[in-house]
Amino acid sequence: MKTAITEMFGIEHPIVQGGMHFVGFAEMAAAVSNAGGLGIITALTQKTPADLANEIARCRDMTDKPIGVNLTFLPSVNPPDYPGYIKAIIEGGVKAVETAGNNPSEVLPVLKDNGIKVIHKCTAVRHALKAQSIGCDAVSVDGFECGGHPGEDDIPNMILLPRAADELEIPFVSSGGMADGRSLVASLAMGAQGMNMGTRFIATKEAPVHENVKQAIVAASELDTRLVMRPLRNTERVLNNAAVERLLEKEKELGKDLKFEDIIAEVAGVYPRIMLDGEMDAGAWSCGMVAGLINDIPTCKELIDGIMEEAETIINERLGGFLKESVAA
Repeated sequence: MKTAITEMFGIEHPIVQGGMHFVGFAEMAAAVSNAGGLGIITALTQKTPADLANEIARCRDMTDKPIGVNLTFLPSVNPPDYPGYIKAIIEGGVKAVETAGNNPSEVLPVLKDNGIKVIHKCTAVRHALKAQSIGCDAVSVDGFECGGHPGEDDIPNMILLPRAADELEIPFVSSGGMADGRSLVASLAMGAQGMNMGTRFIATKEAPVHENVKQAIVAASELDTRLVMRPLRNTERVLNNAAVERLLEKEKELGKDLKFEDIIAEVAGVYPRIMLDGEMDAGAWSCGMVAGLINDIPTCKELIDGIMEEAETIINERLGGFLKESVAA
């Protein structure tokens, strides 16, 4: 399947693996890229730029296909060494960068000068238009269903994607709620040039996370996520657990007096304990409503091949059948 996204990133299928903290290691990115998608290494999971350089090199040993790196720009008292991470990306020969968080305009010139395509994650049409205006090559349009940070507008993809298609000139991929061939065909119908999957890729054989995490996603329904940190206007969709229940209780009790420090035990530094050690109640971790559509743990190749086969069947047979029937009538 050829789209503007497959052409831009030199990939076989219009499927991108989103950046995910303590998931986007070399093993994950290589498995997705080898299966024909665009695998993404998460830069800030690596403690230093040197660590990122090593991770990119490890990934290069596992695949000769295109890979990308996610670089999230966050407000911080002690900001990461962003210039160092960017140097590691450039020297590693990476040609695709997924940016997220704050406006990436300061880093765009150096990335573009080095032939790197930039896709920026957006949760609103106005943010997507801004990304377009500053020179991003593509955007990932992230609906309210998504795991992680859905923004504060609460617009689901059935509205957000067509709105983006109406406004944008650069290509975009759908993100949030994406799991299968139906997701891909629906996204294409609404104007996207491909789709980005996060939670779905965690529940794969190659995902370098604890088996408890994969089983928790398979066991969850679409009703099992919660929105936390809304009072702080830093909303995050997470899978419900004991820590999340405690966090929500604090939010309820403290109301407008809530400060980040009040919930730090539930949200700070918990990812290694959950993703690597399988301590499922250690804290809040990002998970999309799409968990309700995830019932197995395939390899990345099985997953992507299945998506493309299902998408082709839907386009050629199911949807095409409606037209044939109307002509016959």
